[in-house]
Amino acid sequence: MEKVKKKTKNSNVMVPIIAILIALVIGAIVMVIGGYNPLVAYQSLVTKVFGSVYDIGETIRAIIPLLLSGLAVAVANKAGVFNIGVDGQIIMGAVSSLLVGTLIEMPPILHGIVAIFVGVVAGGLWGVLVAGLKTKFGINEVISSIMLNYIALYFSHILIKNFAAQEGTARSAMIKESAGITFPSLNEVFNGARIHWGFFLVPFIIFAFYYFFEKTRWGYETKVVGLNPNAASYAGIRVNRIMTRTMFLSGALGGLIGTLDTLGVYGYVAISSSTSGIGFDGVAIALLGGNSALGTTLSGILIGALNYGSQGMQFGAGVPSEIIGIVISLIIFFVAAPGIVKAVLPKKQLRKEEAK
Repeated sequence: MEKVKKKTKNSNVMVPIIAILIALVIGAIVMVIGGYNPLVAYQSLVTKVFGSVYDIGETIRAIIPLLLSGLAVAVANKAGVFNIGVDGQIIMGAVSSLLVGTLIEMPPILHGIVAIFVGVVAGGLWGVLVAGLKTKFGINEVISSIMLNYIALYFSHILIKNFAAQEGTARSAMIKESAGITFPSLNEVFNGARIHWGFFLVPFIIFAFYYFFEKTRWGYETKVVGLNPNAASYAGIRVNRIMTRTMFLSGALGGLIGTLDTLGVYGYVAISSSTSGIGFDGVAIALLGGNSALGTTLSGILIGALNYGSQGMQFGAGVPSEIIGIVISLIIFFVAAPGIVKAVLPKKQLRKEEAK
């Protein structure tokens, strides 16, 4: 019996690996049909990601928001809430930290800490709105969170134009230097790559995610609510409170994304006609990672690296970056449909073990 469990576990580990390989092969076929050389394209992708110290630093920079977005969605999923509003929470975190960074005078480091705190809380409270609409009025979180994305987008435009506008541009003014959260010395080491505090915060967040859900009572209660809210309520767990707390944590991670990008990467917030889409990428990353700390981290790294490396494919091999979108979509498709992938796995040995 133990051998069967081990075999089954191994097959589950193999599913995402084979899904990636199948997606890369199909992506190569698409390139050939389009008249591109897949070997040159994939070589250009790898070179873009690992080709220089600068590219490695920028790859990590590109991974951070996607990884955090995946964790934000995964946190909500643990409680049975589908948070599709991470984009709105990112915006609220970005504009809140921007206002602190442009309007308030503070000493360096402290200014950055306060701006991050305000951005994280703003994102968390935006997530609480989704939970409140669900628990108090029974409004489906998918609908409310999507609508709140647009409310956050246009509300941020009002705040920027009234309090932090940069005349003659479609963006805000730059944050004060004291509010920056970059590491100039590390930037030089990475040849100008935009290294910020998030490089060191994210490992702690990943560990906190794992510890919270695997080692604490609150995390256990959250998973119980996600599995069966009615049974959880019968057992005395306050379901509405759990959902509200979980959505605050999920929204806070979204707010952190916007905060890190504003204070550590760009230094301003653009007045855009659409959201970034990072929140929707987070849905795919959480799905691909099975809502676990390790799985979501690995899928965030994979998709972040593919997204950044697609620039190399575009310039090094002339392949449109949309090809990477196809590859990522195929990876998610095959992981979400494990029966297709398991069809290519050897089954004879597993049947022998089950027969024993």
